[in-house]
Amino acid sequence: MTDLTRFGISIDERLLTRFDEMINNKGYVNRSEAIRDLIRAALVEEEWGDANQETVATVTLVYDHHTRDLADKLTEHQHSHHEEIISTLHIHLDLQHCLEVVVIKGQASRVKRIADELIGTKGVKHGKLVATTTGQNLR
Repeated sequence: MTDLTRFGISIDERLLTRFDEMINNKGYVNRSEAIRDLIRAALVEEEWGDANQETVATVTLVYDHHTRDLADKLTEHQHSHHEEIISTLHIHLDLQHCLEVVVIKGQASRVKRIADELIGTKGVKHGKLVATTTGQNLR
C-alpha cells in the first residue's frame, strides 16, 4: 500500500455543499475518494493530450444493420486496424438496430483517428469515444 498524504483546501461553502450532494448521489463513502477520482480523471485527460501516449478507449456504435454494406464496412475498418483493435462486442438491440463496442489500444492520436473513422462511417446513427488509460501512469 502507498503512503497517504493529508492536505487541506479552501473552498466556498456553497461549492462544497454542491460537491457533497454530488458525491453522495454517486455513492462515494467520503470526499477523499471523490477527490482521488477527480485527480485521476484529470491525469487521464492529460495523457490523451500527448498524441504519442499509449492509451486505451472504447468506441460505442449504434447502427441499423439493414443499411446496405454497413456491417461489412465496419468489419473492414476493424480488420485494417487489427493491431490496435483488441476486442469487439456486438449486440442485437432489436430486429433493426445493433450496438457495437470496439476496444482500441494504441497511441492517442491513432486511437482518435480510428474512432473517428468508425463513428464517421455512413449509416452509423450514433457513436461515442470513451477515452481512458492503460493505468500505467496512475500509481
